[in-house]
Amino acid sequence: MKRKSKNFQKKGANSLNKLSLFQKNDGKFSKKCPLSVKNAPIIDYKNIILLKKYVSDNGKIISSKITSVSYNKQKKLTKEIKKAKILGLI
Repeated sequence: MKRKSKNFQKKGANSLNKLSLFQKNDGKFSKKCPLSVKNAPIIDYKNIILLKKYVSDNGKIISSKITSVSYNKQKKLTKEIKKAKILGLI
């Protein structure tokens, strides 16, 4: 006798039980850089409203992993934030 090829699930098993911290995620999740989109704000030391979004309460620059900013834009952001700190704008 041949078995039919069906995916048998244990009792009470659902899609959430299959998730694990140690398994690779099948779907890739990536955000696009908010500063590389059309009509994006210009990164400048005078644009304090933009710069404050990328600085924590303690005054540290937030990493690009959290903000999903591209590498080149992150370098430019850090330069401009440091300029603004030196001039006392932030």
